[in-house]
Amino acid sequence: MKKKKRILTILYHTGMILGSFVMIYPLLWLLGSSLKTNAEYYASPYSLIPQSWAFSNYAQGWKGVGRLTFTAFFKNSFLISICSTIGIVVSSTLAAFGFARIKFRTRKFWFVLMILTMCLPSQVLMIPQYSLYNKLGWVGTYLPIIVPCFTGSAFYVFMLMQFMKNIPREMDEAAIVDGCNRPALFYRIMLPLIKPAMATVAVLAFMGSWSDFMGALLYLNKPAMYPVSYAIKLFGDENGTNYGPMFAMSFCSLIPVLVLFFVFQKSLVEGISTTGVKG
Repeated sequence: MKKKKRILTILYHTGMILGSFVMIYPLLWLLGSSLKTNAEYYASPYSLIPQSWAFSNYAQGWKGVGRLTFTAFFKNSFLISICSTIGIVVSSTLAAFGFARIKFRTRKFWFVLMILTMCLPSQVLMIPQYSLYNKLGWVGTYLPIIVPCFTGSAFYVFMLMQFMKNIPREMDEAAIVDGCNRPALFYRIMLPLIKPAMATVAVLAFMGSWSDFMGALLYLNKPAMYPVSYAIKLFGDENGTNYGPMFAMSFCSLIPVLVLFFVFQKSLVEGISTTGVKG
């Protein structure tokens, strides 16, 4: 029995190691490719270990294109991502509290309507949204990317609702008896209890905003306003693509997301596991 158990343990860990390698292979490939010259990349595009170790790709890539360095692009990305994350967390938390803890006549109707918005492909909304923002004079600014985040997100509202439903309603009743009104109930009772779920929403919202390419493509027309996700395309032109610096900046763009994930990993796992939203 001990021998059989040992064999199963070895097979399990071997499978996990192989599976982990498959999952992180794209990241390892990106890191290796960022240290190759263009000639070496064309010669062996699938190899993980570079031969020349061209660390100059990072210095060259950070210089950006023209007079714009990636310092400016990273600042733009942080501005957009932080503002969008704050808007999504605040608005989605308030909406979730209303649906989960406040009873009103048309609650089911508005909840169903909110869930139905998740069924709409984003491509269907591109043209009407662009027409609306163009009439408002927002095209060419960050407003079309940031302002909609302050109206909430159906997925995050539903996720926070599931977390709030696990909190006993007796706590609300006891707080109301003690003199708490709705704003005080939300601020003093609910907020401290839903911090793991809010952290989960914040991490996911930041990652989604940081990697958003389509919003910048549609609404931004000045290179000085580009975020990192869109600025990377500047390395490609009609004369070819400078892959080394492009891969180097692509890898640098992943660092904030990876740091954020590892810092809030515990809260992220706890928030997802207690909301009932499981993959």
